[in-house]
Amino acid sequence: MGLLSDPVRRRALARLVLRLNAPLCVLSYVAGIAWFLALAFPPLTQRTYMSENAMGSTMVEEQFVGGERARSFAQDFAAHRRKSGALPVAWLERAMRSVGLEVYTQTFSRKLPFPDETRERYMVYGTNVYGILRAPRAASTESLVLTVPCGSDSTNSQAVGLLLALAAHFRGQIYWAKDIIFLVTEHDLLGTEAWLEAYHDVNVTGMQSSPLQGRAGAIQAAVALELSSDVITSLDVAVEGLNGQLPNLDLLNLFQTFCQKGGLLCTLQGKLQPQDWASLDGPLQGLQTLLLMVLRQASGRPHGPHGLFLRYRVEALTLRGINSFRPYKYDLVAVGKALEGMFRKLNHLLERLHQSFFFYLLPALSRFVSIGLYMPAVGFLLLVLGLKALALWMQLHEAGAGPEEAGESPGHGPPLPPAQGVALASLVAPLLISQAVGVALYTLPVLGQHVAAQHFPVAEAEAVVLTLLAIYVAGLALPHNTHRVVSTQTPDRGWMALKLVALICLALQLGCIALTNFSLGFLLAATMVPAAALTEPHGPRPLYAVLLVLTSPAATLLGSLFLWRELQEAPLTLPEGWQLFLTALAQVVLEHYTFGALLFPVLTLGLHPCWLLFWNVLFWK
Repeated sequence: MGLLSDPVRRRALARLVLRLNAPLCVLSYVAGIAWFLALAFPPLTQRTYMSENAMGSTMVEEQFVGGERARSFAQDFAAHRRKSGALPVAWLERAMRSVGLEVYTQTFSRKLPFPDETRERYMVYGTNVYGILRAPRAASTESLVLTVPCGSDSTNSQAVGLLLALAAHFRGQIYWAKDIIFLVTEHDLLGTEAWLEAYHDVNVTGMQSSPLQGRAGAIQAAVALELSSDVITSLDVAVEGLNGQLPNLDLLNLFQTFCQKGGLLCTLQGKLQPQDWASLDGPLQGLQTLLLMVLRQASGRPHGPHGLFLRYRVEALTLRGINSFRPYKYDLVAVGKALEGMFRKLNHLLERLHQSFFFYLLPALSRFVSIGLYMPAVGFLLLVLGLKALALWMQLHEAGAGPEEAGESPGHGPPLPPAQGVALASLVAPLLISQAVGVALYTLPVLGQHVAAQHFPVAEAEAVVLTLLAIYVAGLALPHNTHRVVSTQTPDRGWMALKLVALICLALQLGCIALTNFSLGFLLAATMVPAAALTEPHGPRPLYAVLLVLTSPAATLLGSLFLWRELQEAPLTLPEGWQLFLTALAQVVLEHYTFGALLFPVLTLGLHPCWLLFWNVLFWK
């Protein structure tokens, strides 16, 4: 406390902070990026291990041999679906009853905020079919779910056939202590969300659905299955859920364990696991996988039906069968045995999965990075904002101090500005205007889509995207509009106070985002922090303006798309990238209103107004 109360010591601290501020900021930023890149290298990456004792052993004998029956079910399902042009509800009810399940249906409807051009739908009507296998050894207090999504353009017949064959096999066993729900949903994630809302008796997305006539116990875990063929070369697992949620790591370890036991080739992000972690090739391949996971998690999209289960505290995975050109092939029996083993081990659970990690990054299926090891990366980046804010606060404090307190001998540091007060009223106009632009960016595209479509030759979805871009470009005129409101007598210290507020606001937002979705927080911090630290109304203003535009949230989304496709070894051209960017904008808005994804409000109501404050600082007069 003496350091802050003693004027001499405080002046010495101010000189030290101002003199070392720039090198400390550069060092902190480089340390944050280097720490993140080192996450794929031992010892920061650790081997996965099973924490739940009930699932610590794979000593169960898988007895599933219903491969032919699964193929027969799949062929019948595909034939009835082609005949009806929709989900064959009546056939599914008969098939589930024939294997001894309690069968129920649920109808639902959803009017999207604007037409989804990627799937060509606007008014959605569908029916979910599910069957319940009651546990013979316990009351219906807990349950497991095996679900298969069926979209209008998906070929998931083999997954439906395997689901029915597994239901028939499970029906003949007596060791089940949990109910098992076999769920077939229509319209992909919309059907899954409708069923989950009805099962938990909530309505968080405005879905219209009929109440469920049959229920089982509290859902402990769920597995979603997607198969494109009756033979596969590998099983790819998806873990990223809505708003970056992840399932308990033990569920992923369970999947990997039974894949290894059955000899199944399993992949993550479509990438094979590195075998040699002692050399440089293994960690570099793990870094590619880790970057792909960071990009997918940062999007906040549910990358499969499992992503919607995570909202309801249900641990879930999505398994996708891949049929590629690899020489080794696996039939439905091998996949069925892996699923049987997973469900038998989940059947042993006495409580929800909770002992392993919920926050982690995966450079490979057999390796993970825990939250305690990856959070310093974003911490170093946020330290840059703290250092710059501290330097500005020191300058403002010394500027407002009296001559006796602020006096110092020349030559001991950068000269402090002359004493001058800061009119806080000068900050009200830029703060209000920037926040108003954010509110307009959030509300006007959807509310004004019909007006835009009437006056311009564009569809509703295109009108939403074009309105977003128009408001974004119009926000670049914020400094000129602000200067008409702010008095010309505003002190020169106004931009320093405004930048101080903007730095604190940006640091708080990025810190909160990183705590819930590290990937999103780190990507935004890595791009926005340098421009935020450098921006000021002096120096090379055009260079700062270009840097600010290139590091805006919209530009970060565009750059992430190019990086994503580059890591997938399918690079984009500039026209293809721009078209994909426009599609991504529409999907971000649509998923917010349809599933409750938070990326859109976070960017429009939080980060974009904060970015506009730095833009206002740059053009401060």
